[in-house]
Amino acid sequence: MCGIAGQIRFASPVDAALLERQRDVLAHRGPDSFGSWISPDGRIGFAHRRLAIVDLTPGGHQPMHEHADGSGATVTFNGELYNFRPLREKLRALGFSFRSGSDTEVLLAAWRQWGPDCVREFEGMYAFCLYDPTTQQVLLARDRAGEKPLYYRRSAEGLLFASELKALLVDPRVPRHVRAAGVNEYLAYGYVTGDDTIWAGIHRVPPAGRVLLDLTTGSVRNDRHWTLPSQLRETGQTPDELADELHALLRQAVRGQLMADVPVGVLLSGGVDSSIVAAVAAEVSDHAPRTFTARFEGHAGFDEGPYARLVAQHLGTEHIELPTPPASPDVLQTLVTHFDDPLADSSMIPTYLISKEIRKYATVAIGGDGGDELFGGYKRHAWFVRQEQLRHRLPPFVWRAARAAHGVLPPGTRGRGILNALAAGEGAGVNFAGLIFRDDERVALSPVFRGRSAAWVRTPELRRSLLQPSGSALRRATALDFGTYMVDDVLMKVDRASMIPSLEVRAPFLDSRIIEFAFGRVPDAQRATRDARKVLLRRLGARLLPAALDLTRKQGFSVPMESWLGGAWAPLLDAAAARRSLLLNADVLPGLRQRLANGEPLGERLFSLLFLSLWEHTHGVTDVVEETPASGADAEPARVSHVG
Repeated sequence: MCGIAGQIRFASPVDAALLERQRDVLAHRGPDSFGSWISPDGRIGFAHRRLAIVDLTPGGHQPMHEHADGSGATVTFNGELYNFRPLREKLRALGFSFRSGSDTEVLLAAWRQWGPDCVREFEGMYAFCLYDPTTQQVLLARDRAGEKPLYYRRSAEGLLFASELKALLVDPRVPRHVRAAGVNEYLAYGYVTGDDTIWAGIHRVPPAGRVLLDLTTGSVRNDRHWTLPSQLRETGQTPDELADELHALLRQAVRGQLMADVPVGVLLSGGVDSSIVAAVAAEVSDHAPRTFTARFEGHAGFDEGPYARLVAQHLGTEHIELPTPPASPDVLQTLVTHFDDPLADSSMIPTYLISKEIRKYATVAIGGDGGDELFGGYKRHAWFVRQEQLRHRLPPFVWRAARAAHGVLPPGTRGRGILNALAAGEGAGVNFAGLIFRDDERVALSPVFRGRSAAWVRTPELRRSLLQPSGSALRRATALDFGTYMVDDVLMKVDRASMIPSLEVRAPFLDSRIIEFAFGRVPDAQRATRDARKVLLRRLGARLLPAALDLTRKQGFSVPMESWLGGAWAPLLDAAAARRSLLLNADVLPGLRQRLANGEPLGERLFSLLFLSLWEHTHGVTDVVEETPASGADAEPARVSHVG
């Protein structure tokens, strides 16, 4: 795991001082070593911060050149290629030689052999930028699932890129403007998804994305080197045969992801996903793996320690329980500083706290991320199956009644978003799941919505275009979660929170072979039904895990939010309410805080607004703007409001 940054200049030379600032603001991503390189013509500058995982020698130093004399292609690379050893042998058979044990050197040889299509050969989590002077091409690329982040900003002067937005924002020429549409999406879902960030003019390379820049012509090509399987391929396999195949795929993935020249541990919550990963790690390791669990002392309802201990004893792992202290205001401020795109997922807090403790024992940890999206693990997935069945049985007035009931239920009522989904048209209903604030609530929350039309605000329009055009409701919902919630909430949370203490987290479920198996080979009935979720995973779990473990339990990595907001975090709320804001109306935080004190279940909703307020202040937002559809990445956004 590392931090990368750089500049591609069209006319003026690279700003060397800025390049060093870009590099060093990412020091937490790579504390072991650092490097910078500027091309002989001064037009290209790459920077790198290294967290040494594979080949701890100077042979893995970056930026790395294709040849020992510094000639040929140059790359700055973040991540791991789990299949680099067999790929290296494949390239050796084609005539290549290697001077190090680094996966980065294999990447450079793969580029020389296959050009931009080299990414199709990679199994891993990665983001990189490569420059080839012989072809005058620059390639930015990202792994299939989007585990590793990569951002860029294109302007008339050139292109800036980095692992985190903060390395772009250190350039004083980058305006601190946020997009109005991004604010709308954050308040709706708690994160911003797609190719745009909340920052105007700053974009993501999407999962499986390639941005290929031709320096000779100035042309830019954006495409995807991989997509989810579009159709289910019926194989006639029995459920037990499917479980056998999944088990074999997980053994292959976990074995590859245990690869490291530093200590590796397993994140174990006691839930089915992480427990299966731990079980497979125990099978394929040549020694008992270390497993780690966070304990929330004094908050029994949030403590998964007993479940994890049961699994660890069954597997014979070296189990370490890490007491997690209460989250002080300083902890939240640390997270706000590092999350330079806002995120309303409070599980970032325990993720950060346990990562900080694990880092005392290991440099790498593997976990169960991705299992829910691949195998139908969220409650809404079972609901979409029921909804699809009900649509064919109940008359239209039932859907109208559901919409009316949703409109009168008080904020925070469980199932409010599901009722809206039930009332919506088929397909569009998927968009309502996971909604934090409905349309009318968002209008009341923020000055960004003043003068906006109902069509601009409307929730379904935010993600409708990302829905697959056909397929079952479950298939469309899990694919949408895979491409939105997983990548821009779950994986961003894990990447940022774990990299603050320089811990690399890996996700075996996101091996591309398992993704393609889940979406291309596993029928709906083995993913989620109206009454059960993660059917196939639980079948496998019943083989590998202790009989006493409740495989239907799903707690999530949750925290006692109401208690914290009413206690240690109260001063943060007071300070946020007293500050002038471009994004929140003045009465919002005090009003919700009072309702929380009156017993309404508003902890997560209030957290989302507190985080946004702290984020706006910490990152110095100066304007809310909107970009016209025809503007593209090079346009100057139109100003909506500003700080005087």
